[in-house]
Amino acid sequence: MVMVDIPKSHPRYESLMVREKLVSGFRGGAVACEGLIAQGRGEAFDYILGERTHDVALKAIKAAACVLLLAKKPVISVNGNAAALVVGDIVTLSRLLLCPVEVNLFYRSREREDAVRKILVDGGASSVLGVSDDASERIPGLLHERGRVSASGIFCADVVLVPLEDGDRTQALRAMGKTVVTVDLSPFSRSAQAADVTIVDNIVRCYPLLCSEIERLKGFDDAQLRGIVDEFDNQKNLSLMFTAMRDRLSLAACGGELNG
Repeated sequence: MVMVDIPKSHPRYESLMVREKLVSGFRGGAVACEGLIAQGRGEAFDYILGERTHDVALKAIKAAACVLLLAKKPVISVNGNAAALVVGDIVTLSRLLLCPVEVNLFYRSREREDAVRKILVDGGASSVLGVSDDASERIPGLLHERGRVSASGIFCADVVLVPLEDGDRTQALRAMGKTVVTVDLSPFSRSAQAADVTIVDNIVRCYPLLCSEIERLKGFDDAQLRGIVDEFDNQKNLSLMFTAMRDRLSLAACGGELNG
């Protein structure tokens, strides 16, 4: 529940609504207080991006959609922030891909697991893994709580969508031979650098676009999808995002008008 009545005429309406959703998720037990700090860091990078989805990010979204459509056992990893912000899109992605969602938390407790699961189930999710004893397997080399995963979910998945991710888990999943798609507003992060496909964008903008792109590409055959994936270079795409950020900062430094 959003706690403050924010008029749509407010110039920061969208950003303030995101904050209110996270605060509501915190009060409901799904979002950790550290997740609020992470949101602030993400907002800073979003300012540099002009709070819009760049063409470079759209290329990554297209590649991510292809990777997910080609997957045999895709899984959508969900933490508290993602559940609080984009539960509807998470459920839509799950239905489009016919795949489960899995709760995965760094600051894990049974109460938080249940709170995130409740958001997902109330949002329409039919299969929620990774809660309580279902998180019975461990990603090799990860000693913290994000290393605990479901045997029928992330542990046996071939492709994992991991938004708002910890870099060490991305690296560990890659070491297991899994393909990792991540959404991260910072191209500097370990997650962004280690993933197979990195979408540098705000999750509240990215997930609806990813849903639409998956629907658009569902009619493509596997050869067409693989062709798109083969043409995508994640490191090159990240370099282009750095260039986009540099150009906006250079424009600001020269007193230019920053219109999105």
